[in-house]
Amino acid sequence: MKKLLKRMTILSIAALSLSFLFPTGAALAAQDNNYENTVTNIAHRGSSGHAPENTIAAYDLAFEQKADYIEIDVQMTEDGELVSIHDTTVDRTTDGTGSVGDFTLEELQNLDAGSWFDSSFAGEKIPTVEEILDRYRGKIGILVELKSPELYPGIEEKLADALIERNLDKPNNNKIIVQSFNHDSVKRFHNIIPSMPVGVLVGHGQADNGEITDEHLEQYAKYADYVNPNKSLLDQDTVDRIHHRALKTWPYTIVDEEWVDLLMDYGVDGIITDYPELMDFR
Repeated sequence: MKKLLKRMTILSIAALSLSFLFPTGAALAAQDNNYENTVTNIAHRGSSGHAPENTIAAYDLAFEQKADYIEIDVQMTEDGELVSIHDTTVDRTTDGTGSVGDFTLEELQNLDAGSWFDSSFAGEKIPTVEEILDRYRGKIGILVELKSPELYPGIEEKLADALIERNLDKPNNNKIIVQSFNHDSVKRFHNIIPSMPVGVLVGHGQADNGEITDEHLEQYAKYADYVNPNKSLLDQDTVDRIHHRALKTWPYTIVDEEWVDLLMDYGVDGIITDYPELMDFR
């Protein structure tokens, strides 16, 4: 009997040792889930699939859904205030008409930015960037997109001033990243606050026959930390070439599970989505 117990103990120890060397399917699945959870979840214009984009309602919901970042679009009013709105006109997302840059802040904030989405959001306002920074800094990351900055001379300096005033220009700055499709604007901002990570947005018009070339990446790597392209511009080779240059990639804009799975298979670093719950890993 003692010999049998001794033999069983030895076998149990051996089995335990093997389990460390050769994980079971369940253990491997757990490891995979741990890897997946390193992919950053960026709520595009807030949780914009469920609430009116670029409003406090959408940002609050993204926070409640445990997104890692909110993405905000930034433009400038006639009187030089920074506000969060995507289109260069207010027509689509408010009850007003006209170009964002032709409104004062007071005039913009008299508009209803929620009813277009659903009557339950009636009265939502266009928020200021300062309001967003004060409300969310240290609580959730903020991916700031400078929208059509060529329309707003000095917008990079205005944004830098707002960040510096709040001590958000330092390394480990509570997760603030600045990006734009206008790469000259990204360079200008980088020159103002070199310590802050910046990203280049890449659409089909900025690719070469649907490809982000090595030449593109070599240029981006001189000043940027992120290459954030339209999702359809990515494949395994492109993601590998981005990573080879020590850059990260957060593709946009994902609205279904199939794209989440595909992009995660490629090894992207983050996913910009209208539906943060898609990143509740299965």
